[in-house]
Amino acid sequence: MSAAIDLRTFSYIDILQPQLTGFLQTVATGFMPLEGQAALFIEIAPGMSINAVTDIALKQTSTVPGMQIVERSFGVLELHHFDQGQVRAAGEAILSHYGLREEDRHAPVVRTSERITGIDGHQAMLINRMRHGDMIAQGQTLYIMECEPAGYACIAANEAEKAAEVRLLEVVTFGQYGRLWLGGSEAQIEEAERAIRKTLEGIRGRAPKKKSA
Repeated sequence: MSAAIDLRTFSYIDILQPQLTGFLQTVATGFMPLEGQAALFIEIAPGMSINAVTDIALKQTSTVPGMQIVERSFGVLELHHFDQGQVRAAGEAILSHYGLREEDRHAPVVRTSERITGIDGHQAMLINRMRHGDMIAQGQTLYIMECEPAGYACIAANEAEKAAEVRLLEVVTFGQYGRLWLGGSEAQIEEAERAIRKTLEGIRGRAPKKKSA
């Protein structure tokens, strides 16, 4: 009998965008995704159970794992394939195995969403030293977003890149909070932020538990 899991993130990405693909190729510890592939991002608790989730997907579909992360509380899995049907079949196999529906996932909540215009060159330097993606230039606008659960930062990055000409600086998709850094002109960052909010607000799921004071 399978142990129960808490489905935190469950999101399909229809077409991986160029910058996000390159970013994942930089940080992936598994098989690197390619531009234009479909992807599935899953985050669960307890973290160790992500091993069983990966087993289900790989035995029943031809999807390929780009990353599997097991950290203190949560486990994260990314799967991809050029056939969107295979990616969706992997998701359905996982949900069926645990007796879950897609709507049983946590709904994303944006904890931080901020634009900083005309950044100083020294701040640009600090950001460029820590990023795994593109670089930001002095005078550009910096956008920072923090969401919970963490896994939704990936689809936020993908949809932002679809909507606007922005530079993808960094994405963190595991841990307590997901984080996203974007750079670009003020107008393009504003457009990207709108796309991110629309995307995350459109993901149906369980409301997060209220934190005790």
